[in-house]
Amino acid sequence: MTRIIIAYFATLVVFAIIDAIWLTQVGPLLYRPIIGSILAPEPRMAPAVIFYALYIAGLITFAVHPALLTGQWQTALIKGALFGFFAYATYDLTNQATLTVWSTRITVADMAWGAFVSGVGSAGGFLLTRLVTRG
Repeated sequence: MTRIIIAYFATLVVFAIIDAIWLTQVGPLLYRPIIGSILAPEPRMAPAVIFYALYIAGLITFAVHPALLTGQWQTALIKGALFGFFAYATYDLTNQATLTVWSTRITVADMAWGAFVSGVGSAGGFLLTRLVTRG
């Protein structure tokens, strides 16, 4: 159980750092010009914290823990990327289907980002966990 808790926080740190770079550097250039009219002036922190807590639990369940069982970082990378692709696709395609201000550009970029950040976050969390727990 301790190893899973370490994996959770290791994955959270890696994912959050990478996602923060995207949200602060790329996000304003990609999202604001297209969907700025429906964006809150500042992010609402409570839903954001809940999202990260639940999303990292999903990455642990479907990517990092299976990788720890096999000992293969590639398992975390691939399963994490797939989890991210499907999760972000659900969000993006639903928005594209229901919002007039959504665009294909955002959908494609965000789905690719979801796959990337989830795969790298899972692999990084796996590697940090192995480093901290020595195996």
